[in-house]
Amino acid sequence: MFKRRDTRSLPRLAKDLFYPRGGWGRAVQYIRHRVNRLPDPPERIARGIFAGVFVTFTPLYGLHFLLAFIVAKLVRGNVLAALMSTFFGNPLTYVPIAVVSLKLGDLFLGSEPRQEMGHGVMRSFLRASDDLWENFLALFSHRDAHWDRLIEFFYEVFLPFLVGGILPGLIAGAIAYYLSVPVIRAYQKRRTNRLRKRIKKRRKKAHDLADAVHESD
Repeated sequence: MFKRRDTRSLPRLAKDLFYPRGGWGRAVQYIRHRVNRLPDPPERIARGIFAGVFVTFTPLYGLHFLLAFIVAKLVRGNVLAALMSTFFGNPLTYVPIAVVSLKLGDLFLGSEPRQEMGHGVMRSFLRASDDLWENFLALFSHRDAHWDRLIEFFYEVFLPFLVGGILPGLIAGAIAYYLSVPVIRAYQKRRTNRLRKRIKKRRKKAHDLADAVHESD
């Protein structure tokens, strides 16, 4: 009953991940519309947006929803706004976020500048993935577990990303906060005025109907 009529294939799912139906512009418009309609003060909604944007600068992929929930609670922001704002991190922004975070992380940790960014990070990630898989298989065999490549990934990629993402995450989150407050306040004001006009119009219509019934009597 509640299933999709058009079951999406794996290629379609992959395509929608990188380019949703209607394009990213339409997706952003939809999220912005949903955020603006949240029943909370503008500042509280904006704090939720700050939380969602901030966590997208962390390397904890797969946990962004949970982190956004926690940060939103800490800053007393709207949790739903925080969850929706994690979509600031998407296939179009992940690469620049990673590049900026890694470069700043290397700078803050005093590491040598990376000679190659994309291939080096990907190679380290794949090697760490191999270690994880081999260690998983070792649970069911007599093979020894090895952690060398995971440790290498932690120090070469994860830790610099984590440290370097804090500052740009705070800056991006703060910008999102200060841009969101006036926009949300203006939207809520327009919506309130529309509701008042609608109520006033209905009251006038009811009053005119009552007068018509009274005159007919």
